[in-house]
This record gives sequence, structure tokens and C-alpha cells, in this order.
Amino acid sequence: MATAAAGLDKPTSIRWRLFGLLLMVVTLTFIDRFNMNVAAKYIQQEYSLSDLQIGSLLSAFVLGYALFQAPGGWLGDRFGARRVLTLAILWWSLFTALTAAAPDLLPGAWTPAAAAFWLVRFLIGVGEGPALPCTNKMIGRWMAVPERARGSSLFLIAVGIGGAFTPPAIAWAMTTWGWRASFIGCGLLGLAVAAIWHWQSREDPAAHPGVNAAELALIQAHRAPPAAAGPFPWRRLIRSASVPALMVANFMLGYVTYIFYTWFFLYLVNVRKLPVMAGSYWSTAPFLAILAGAPLGGFLSDAMVRKLGHPWGRRIPVIVCAGGSCLLLVVGSRMEDPYAAIGLLALAAGCNSVAAVSSWALPNDLSERYAGTLAGVLNTCTNLGGALSPLLTPYLAARYGWVAALDFAASFMLCIGLLWMLVHPGRKID
Repeated sequence: MATAAAGLDKPTSIRWRLFGLLLMVVTLTFIDRFNMNVAAKYIQQEYSLSDLQIGSLLSAFVLGYALFQAPGGWLGDRFGARRVLTLAILWWSLFTALTAAAPDLLPGAWTPAAAAFWLVRFLIGVGEGPALPCTNKMIGRWMAVPERARGSSLFLIAVGIGGAFTPPAIAWAMTTWGWRASFIGCGLLGLAVAAIWHWQSREDPAAHPGVNAAELALIQAHRAPPAAAGPFPWRRLIRSASVPALMVANFMLGYVTYIFYTWFFLYLVNVRKLPVMAGSYWSTAPFLAILAGAPLGGFLSDAMVRKLGHPWGRRIPVIVCAGGSCLLLVVGSRMEDPYAAIGLLALAAGCNSVAAVSSWALPNDLSERYAGTLAGVLNTCTNLGGALSPLLTPYLAARYGWVAALDFAASFMLCIGLLWMLVHPGRKID
């Protein structure tokens, strides 16, 4: 019936409407993540925190986020990604709002402000842990197979939107109303997003009243038969060359990416000596590059898979862009002119986003049934690298200089290109 209808009717585009809803949700995660990067300067001054303590606060979120990736993906596989995502939004929005009261949560404790901020940021990370694995599960369920990388590009588009607009907006809000008001506002925004997501989305395309038979046939075409219910195939995962190589590559990619997430604004203000407002505007440059690179990466990855098949269709964009990012980091860090340096480092971030799109397409390439759990495992590795980055980067910079710290990141990008030679997206683990 669906096939016959598909020949008569033009497919509806509800899957792209769901893409828009997911983009809204994932953008919110990055807004709530980046607001602390700007607030850190005000909090550091108000509570006399050291750079190491600020680095610890930035890593607290990443630690909670990393630890709850795989459990969050498993919950999405087990109970439904839509339901888990709604509850996750409510959780992290509550603790985002509570950040405004964090200094009063542990009165009398040792370094009470730092300890309270650390706890609240960790719990925000716990809440956001299920977000991307569940989103990836929804993409795998809703997007047609030839559209997967374009669907996965929403993660990086959201990074671009959140990173491009959050620093100036939050900096303006903090200078106007204070840093506490910005966290309360972000928490209230999360409640609105949770309501919109819950009312407008469906777990399965077949359950959405707006999806016609032609679109349903398009979504379901080229899919392997669903795997039988059972425990996650950990043994096949470990034996697969693809997944261990991806785990290490994602760890390295997370380390490099989180330099832009956590330290780039402070690098511009403290090292390149830009004023706070100027730094907030120029710190958006990497995220504008990500915003441009993500959809380009999705288009290229899908197009190359159609032309070359697996594995080279997914490999080539990663290998080329990882090498480009390595070169740009090395050259950009050595530029005397701060604006030339910003431009080259921003382009490096754009190259990273092209590479990351293929990484996000892999869980759905490798597994239909367990895509949420697998995405959680891989993103755990990404964020373990991200948790290390805010601590190790300032240590390397203080001991050897910022050029050496960015050279270290560049060496990771070179290794990522080599590791992807072991990745074979066509060999499923189901």
C-alpha cells in the first residue's frame, strides 16, 4: 500500500520538521553549555577563583555529560528516545536555573562557591547526557538512509548557532542584568522547549498524522531488517576494528573541539588582549565556521557515499578535513595579528565540524536497533576528551606557551585522519 501510494503522492516533509525540532533541542543544550564560558569571567572575579578552579568548573559539566552518554542512549533504546529527551530537557533546565543560586547551596563548606558551582554544573551535564544519543536515535528512525549525514549535521549546526549567538547575547544580558539572570532565563527557555518538543514530536514516523504513505516509504527504504530484541552486542563491538578506532578518534576530536567550547573566549581576552565585549563577538568566529561547515559536511558525506560507497565515502571527508585542521591550528597559533589568528583558528573549527558529521552518521550506519547506545558510547569518548581539554590546555599553555598547547591539539587531528583508515561503516554490529 505504501509503495503504491508513493508512486502517486508527493512525499510530505514532516521528517524535516522533526529535524527542525531536534535542532531547537540540541541548540538549547549548547546555549546552556556556553553560558558558563562567558559567565566564568564574572564568577571568577566575584568569588576570587583561580584559573584551575574555573577549568574544574568547566570540566564538571563535561564529566557528568560524558558519564551519562551511554546510559542515556540505552534509556532511549529501551524506553523511547522522545520520552527520555523530554525528561532530560526538564532536568538540565532546572539545574541551569539553579546555577544562579549555586553559591548559597553549600554554606560553610570548604571553598563553598567553587564546590556548589561544580556540583550544579555536573548535574547539568548529567541531564544533557541523554540528549545527543537520543537525538541521533530519532535521526536514524526518521531520516531516509541517503539523508543520514545531512540529518546528523544538525548536531554541528546547533553548535554553530549556540556558539555564534550565545556569547554576545549572554555577555549583553550579564552586563545589563547580571550573570544570575542569564541562567534563570535559560532555565525558563528550557521549559518552553520541552513543551514544544513533547507536543509536536512522535517516536515513530508511522504514528505521526502528517506523514503520508509516500514519505513513510521513503523513510523505510534501503533499511536492513530490524535486529531481534536482545542485549547490546558488546562482544561484536569490541571485535570490530571500526568502533575501537572511532572511540579513540572521538576522544581526540572532543579534546580539540572543547578548546573552542571552553577556552577560546578567555584565550582572546587574556592572551590576545581583546576587550570583553570584543572577545565575546570574535569568539563566535569558530562557531560561524562550524555553522557553515556542518551542512557542507553532511552533503559531502552523503554524496560521497552514494558515489563511492562505504568505507571511502565516509572516510575521505574526515581524512582531508582532519589534515586541514591540523595545518590551520599550527599556522594560526603562530600568527602575530590577532584577527588573522582568529580567522585561521576559526577555519580549523570549521574543518573539525565537517569531520564530526561523518562521526555522527556512524552509529546509524553500524546499527539500526542499538544506534542510541552506540552513539552514547562514542560521544562518551568525545566528552572524556572534552573533560580533559579544559584542564590540560591551560596547564600546557602555562608551562610551554599557547603555541605548544595548540600544537598538541593539532597532533590529535593528524592522528584522527590515520585512525579513520581503520573505520568501515558498512560492517554492521547488529
